[in-house]
Amino acid sequence: MTDIITKLAEISPRYDAVFCDLWGCLHNGIAAYPAAVAALQQFRASGGRVILLTNAPRPKSSVIAQLDQMAVPRDAWDDVVTSGDAAQYAMLTGAVGRRVYFIGAEKDEPFFTDFAEDLAAVAAANPPITRVPLSEAEGIVCTGLAEDASETPADYHATLLMAKTLGLPMLCANPDITVHWGDKLLYCAGALAQAYEALGGQALYFGKPHPPIYDLARRRLALLDAKSDPQILCIGDGVHTDVQGAIGEGLDALFVTGGLAMDEFGPDVEAPDPVLLAPWLESKMLTPTYAIGKLR
Repeated sequence: MTDIITKLAEISPRYDAVFCDLWGCLHNGIAAYPAAVAALQQFRASGGRVILLTNAPRPKSSVIAQLDQMAVPRDAWDDVVTSGDAAQYAMLTGAVGRRVYFIGAEKDEPFFTDFAEDLAAVAAANPPITRVPLSEAEGIVCTGLAEDASETPADYHATLLMAKTLGLPMLCANPDITVHWGDKLLYCAGALAQAYEALGGQALYFGKPHPPIYDLARRRLALLDAKSDPQILCIGDGVHTDVQGAIGEGLDALFVTGGLAMDEFGPDVEAPDPVLLAPWLESKMLTPTYAIGKLR
């Protein structure tokens, strides 16, 4: 059974660290949520560690720059782990070959050049990755839609069909299907990977809910904290990413109901109606440990 709480402080003494999602929990793509920032600051002030765990397809340096632009204070977190980081490791080690075709936005170009320190060593130890036309590729690297404010997966049907015909595996750097940008819903790389699989293509995933991103988060947490078995709470608004990923990793989950599914649990986004929440979670066949309207 999922317990509904009103603030993180109610349960935070039980945990040494949190893996906290960004979009929908800490910010909406445009502005940070002050109450969420304060909750993470309070958790850190009490001795906890905060790893921001995001399915953003970009390296962590790009995400940190975005957080700085939104004035998220650096004392609200200890480190950042992105789906892009985990996908970069896979790309650098040849998961989809060394000649790749890129699907993504200009803002995602750093995926091929900007590596965190631990990944820079991997890049140096392996042959280079070369971007080539689709007809010459061994695989696809997909970080998202080139113009996510205006395009949909239907715009990529011909490209995906050709890639499937060529038998190319797709590295999906962000398993999310959609994300809220302000009050607008945008498609993510996961939507293209889903469309590719529907055509019979093969997609490889490295963000939540898949293990590679959690493995990387644990490695980076270990560099911050010497505890051999830290108690970790995963916080997120994606039931099939954050919640499913936490359960798969054997970790407790705090489901933020006022994010992607904000219209499902009654008129007050800050107070999910348990009468609506319980059957909705049952329909998803997932049971997070806790639920909260908004992170605070």
